[in-house]
Amino acid sequence: MQALFWMTAGLLCLAPGLSSAQRPRPCRSPPLYTGSLTVGTQNEKLWAVGKYAYDAVNQRVHLGEMGLYNNNSYVYNTLFLFDEGVLYEIHRHNRTCVKKALQSDFHPMEVPKDAAFVSQVVLGSSSSPGQGLLVNNWWGDIPGTTGHYLVSFTEFGCFPVSALSQTKDFGWVSISYYDNILGAEPSWFIPPPFCEDATLVENKDGKVTDFFSVFH
Repeated sequence: MQALFWMTAGLLCLAPGLSSAQRPRPCRSPPLYTGSLTVGTQNEKLWAVGKYAYDAVNQRVHLGEMGLYNNNSYVYNTLFLFDEGVLYEIHRHNRTCVKKALQSDFHPMEVPKDAAFVSQVVLGSSSSPGQGLLVNNWWGDIPGTTGHYLVSFTEFGCFPVSALSQTKDFGWVSISYYDNILGAEPSWFIPPPFCEDATLVENKDGKVTDFFSVFH
């Protein structure tokens, strides 16, 4: 894992080979799609793999994952309804739900407008058509913190490929995205019937419920 972070940080030392006229511009991903992801952290406390559904129009995200946190395995299924300000922890094995107040705003999947372009690279090979994927790498500061991020998006379609972000609890967090497909089933974003009677649970000990809190 340490080698991954050093190798990725090395991208920042590459001098962009594109002229200002050719340089890519920040972009936003399609408004509705599904995909898979893996998550790992620099301090090796967390590893996870899962699937997600993304709906920017209605500000909804459904995340299903399994992983290890502090050497303990877990399975998690979470529905974020940002427009309603709630989060559902869905436990299908016993048909129960936990409903919490969602204490963060929806952030569309995009390259921030103030991100600095780092480089354009080909994943795989550029020797023949179809052997590689053209991606753009971007660097920036995380608002409200002293942390930084490095993200990669496809040149065509603006789909996320990878993200590195600096956090207080985990150090650098690495997320890889793959198998993205346009469109999503509406049922992904609707709480199951057994969640209808779930009551809102207040957070304890000052803990904040946001997107990253579901990974542990």
